[in-house]
Amino acid sequence: MGSGYYAALTGLVARTQALDTAAGNLANTQTPGYRAEREYFRSVLLGQDALDSQLGHTVNNFGLLGGDLLNMGQGALQQTGNPLDLAIEGQGFFAVQTADGVRYTRDGGFHRTARGGLTTGRGEPVLDVNGRPILLPPGDVSVGASGAVSVAGGVVATVGVFSFPTGVQLKPEGTNRYAAPPNVKAVLSQDASVHEGAIESANQDVIQGTLDLIVMQRQAEMMQRALTVFHTEFNQTACEDLPSV
Repeated sequence: MGSGYYAALTGLVARTQALDTAAGNLANTQTPGYRAEREYFRSVLLGQDALDSQLGHTVNNFGLLGGDLLNMGQGALQQTGNPLDLAIEGQGFFAVQTADGVRYTRDGGFHRTARGGLTTGRGEPVLDVNGRPILLPPGDVSVGASGAVSVAGGVVATVGVFSFPTGVQLKPEGTNRYAAPPNVKAVLSQDASVHEGAIESANQDVIQGTLDLIVMQRQAEMMQRALTVFHTEFNQTACEDLPSV
């Protein structure tokens, strides 16, 4: 009974956390450049003496969520016709300067300020390949697949598209901003192309997000029912068996 109780308990904790992740993914299906999150599992170690503990061995037979990983799959590209809307095809992120430092995003809904600065919808400067804010002179803008920005036929800047070494996980901040881990430096992406006049949708669609949420909810309910059964057995043991000892 004890091992079954721990299995149900760790299962409930894992499914509850996964339910929160699925709800967040579904809520952001309409957020441009959103990267869906997927849970991963780990074993549980109960302190430094866990390997010498019978309880530790019992709990470690089951898995708990270790956290969430970003799904870096490509989102659908939606044509807008706005030359300042940019979408990335392939691996990479735009770099923007925020009040908290450089952050990375796939949301390419950019604007030109009255002073010519290329910014996000939040007013954050978009950075070029050298990490400097992009300034645009007056004139018609066009952007090539390499990110080269031309105004009136002349190249004035190149929008930076940055990537990270394999295995590096970015930290989500808000809905579609991501921070690099400390001491990890972004490099220019070698396999990404920029599409002018398009916005990348979230890489989580409504149908799949809804199905994930329903599955996680049902699994959490199953674990709750299992715990209820074990609690009933514990109470029965306490009321009927212990008094006779």
